[in-house]
Parts: sequence; C-alpha cells; structure tokens
Amino acid sequence: MPGEPQYQAFGTCEMQVPPSCGLVIFGASGDLTSRKLIPALYHLYINNMLPTAFFILGVARAEMPVDRFRESLHDAVTESLSGEVDSDSWQGFSERLYYINLDYASAEAYRSGFRQELRALEEKHRTGGNRVFYLAVPPTVFADVITNLGEAGLTRQDEGRHSIVIEKPFGRDLGSARELSALVHTYFPESRVFRIDHYLAKETVQNILMFRFANALFEPLWNERYINHVQITASETLGVEHRAGYYEKSGVIRDMFQNHIFQLLAITAMEPPARFEAERVREEKVKVFRSVRPVPLDKLDEYIAVGQYGTGTLQGGPVAPYREEPGVSPHSGTPTFAAMKVFIDNWRWKGVPFYLRSGKRLAKRKTEISVHFRSVPHSMFPATVGGPIDPNVLVFTVQPDEGMSLTLQTKLPGSKVCLGPVAMDYSYPRGVHLDAYEWVLLDCMIGDQMLFTRQDGVEQTWSLLTPVIERLESPAERGDIAFYDSGSQGPENAARLIGRDGHAWRPL
Repeated sequence: MPGEPQYQAFGTCEMQVPPSCGLVIFGASGDLTSRKLIPALYHLYINNMLPTAFFILGVARAEMPVDRFRESLHDAVTESLSGEVDSDSWQGFSERLYYINLDYASAEAYRSGFRQELRALEEKHRTGGNRVFYLAVPPTVFADVITNLGEAGLTRQDEGRHSIVIEKPFGRDLGSARELSALVHTYFPESRVFRIDHYLAKETVQNILMFRFANALFEPLWNERYINHVQITASETLGVEHRAGYYEKSGVIRDMFQNHIFQLLAITAMEPPARFEAERVREEKVKVFRSVRPVPLDKLDEYIAVGQYGTGTLQGGPVAPYREEPGVSPHSGTPTFAAMKVFIDNWRWKGVPFYLRSGKRLAKRKTEISVHFRSVPHSMFPATVGGPIDPNVLVFTVQPDEGMSLTLQTKLPGSKVCLGPVAMDYSYPRGVHLDAYEWVLLDCMIGDQMLFTRQDGVEQTWSLLTPVIERLESPAERGDIAFYDSGSQGPENAARLIGRDGHAWRPL
C-alpha cells in the first residue's frame, strides 16, 4: 500500500527499500564520489534496493557535460567491480545520473539555476520533494553549502523530507564542532542530520551488539570481573598519500580517534538498551563517552604515546618518511601514530584499561577489537604444562577480512597434560552482504540513524580529546615527537605504554 515500507529480499533476509527521493552529491567530481558513493549506489540499484522514483544529481565546481560525467563514473564502477558492467543495468542506472556545476559560495547560484534544475528533476522522476544532500566536500566548504541551501529555501521540511549527510571531520575541536552543529540545526532538525562514520556500518561492528545482547553466553562475562583489558587497533600501511594539506592540520587523533576509534570503544563498552532502536542505542553510546575518565595532562606520557613514520620498507620496497611527503613541512611535528590508555568509570568497567591505537605506514592493514579475559584464578596443572596458561581472547576483525574468533586452551593429542591454543573462527562470506557505504547510503535515504553519531556524542568526544590535542600541539611536546620505521609495529613508546601494565599489543 502507498506510504507503507517496501521490502526486498537480499541474501537470506528482507531489507527495507527507501522511499522515493533525490540524492544530491556535493563534490561529485571528487575521489569519494567515484570510488565509494557511485559504486555503492550502483550495487544497490542492481539488487533492487533503490526506489523506483529516484535520481542522483552531482554537483561540483568544474564544468562538465553530463555525458562525460556519466562516462567517468562508468569507468569508476567498472574498476570497483573488477570487471565489465552489465550494459543494460548501467543504462538504466545512468539515466538517473545528472550533473550541474555550481559555485558553492554563490547564494544567487543556488536560488536560480541549481534550484530550477533540482525541482525539474523532482517533477520528472516524481520523488515528492524528498531530498538527501550529501556533503562529499572539504570541511572548509560545509558552511557555504549549508547556508546557501537553507537561504535558497531548499531545506524546508514542509516541502518534503530533507536530510543532510556530513562526512567527517565534524569540526577540529570542541568549539568548531559546536559551531558546525549550530549552523546545521539552523536549517535541519537533528532527526534529519546524518554524520557518517562508515566504520559503524561494517558487518562486524554491527554484529558486536547482536553478539553481546542476543547470546546468554558472553553478556554475563562482559564486565570487570572477567575481562582484564581491551585493545582496539586501526592500522594502515598507506602513508598520508595526497591528503598532506588536510593531515598536516589534523594529525592522527583528529583523523581517527575522535570518530572511528571512539565509536568502536562505545560499541564495545555500552550498556544494553531497553529496545533496539536508534535513539536508545545512541543514548547508551553517549553514556559511555560521559563515563570516560579525562586524561590527566600532568601525566600525559602514562596515558598516550605518539609518533611519526620515518623511512622503512613496505611490500618489498622503500618508502619515504612523513617529512618528505609532498606538501609536508620538513620540520613537521604532526603525529601519524597514537596509542592511548583510557578508563571508563562505571560499575561494569571500573579499573579495566582500554588500549587504543591507530597509525599510518604500519606493518599491516588491520582494524580489530580484542577482548582479553582474565586468567584462571588457580592453575591445577603441573609445571610440565610449560609455563602460565594464556588467557582466552575474543577478537572482532573489522577489516580487511570481517569476522570473529575465540581462542581457547585445549589438550593437545599425545600427552596427558599438554595444552595449546585453539581458535574458533567465523568469517563473513564474501559477496552476500552490503559494504559500509551501501549501508550508510541506504539508511540515510530510509531515515534510520542507528549507524550515525549524534550531536552530543560528537561534542562529548571532542571535550575529552581537545585538551589532549592542545597539549600535544604545544611547542614543548610537538618538537619532541618519536619516530618509527615504516613497516614496523609502531614507536617504542607505544610498547612501553601497554608494557607498564604487564601487557603487550597484539601483533599486526
């Protein structure tokens, strides 16, 4: 019936198809659009996960005929799918692709040509005025786009359902995050604001909640009585690449900790919500942030270690140090690696350290959450076992291969007393699930905010990290940065950070 949600079979499940809408992508000539957004939308299209009444309007500064825009995206989709794209499917999809060049700062351009083009497409495709504005542009452009959309009358909620999607970073400190939120809320209610963190859309990350709260086996053990510590890692083999202009002003803590790492922390540590609903889940995540103990700035080296990658070898070849990357100052003190120890001061986690780390040019690309359980209180086995019995470890692998494993101690064949670790593994099968950007795009169009960060959550994480960043960026700290070899496990001070507590990082 009209107005009721429509569903489509996908794999072994039924998934909701979004209602009719127009998706407007600002920054349509950029890398994010060609590498992530359009391939994701095409995959949704060929799986019948997009509404019948739907179009995509690309917006960018560059002048470009619509045929060339479509051709460039065809090449991008072909590369993304590692093969030929079905011509009939592409024909149907590309007929919904449009392009317009726009000066983001010109208020008049929004009121005239852009508004006319958008409304003509809405009438042609019968989308009912429902709009999703996706900001795939640099943060310096956010204010211009948001203000001019609002002043042109294109965000009025009485003319349809209008949403805005914002890519990270959500500000660069607490003050700028609040300013951005105030501007956005001038034209969009919080219920129509989608702050994307694509890590939250990874299958493994979503499954952590199901794993914890749908199984009676682990939730009773998910507390300080049974868990010794937790490690969260997001490592990259890539360097700064073409992002030096952004990264020099950002560094690893702004780039990774305020969003990705802290979101993984919240998913791991949150309390069970009363119901599996977006606002209930997001409220429990914010409660975690409110419970995180502020880092004592007078003991900074006991809680955080930073470093910058130097020369080294990756994939059999030498790589340049950060300070020799194009666009980077030869005297840069910007950290490309950080490790942090945090505590969550509530009943569940009192005294349990959470060790967080992220860095570039490391030995392996890996994102994982490892939960290290306490050792057995007393070993009844003789010394011939060969030393202490390793505790159980539960690992959620987010990338590159999504899955989970649990390490148990079992008797090995051939001896009365001979123990060894055995891993129970589960890996997600390839090709039967949506990737991260497919999930977030689908939910933006549906209006489900489960996978998106809320304003107070953004501000709470910035309130925790801004004092740390300011101290690290002070002349005394910035001029004394540690270095680590590219292709290594990271700087020595990170190993010392966790080693003080008698632990070691899981190897990359």
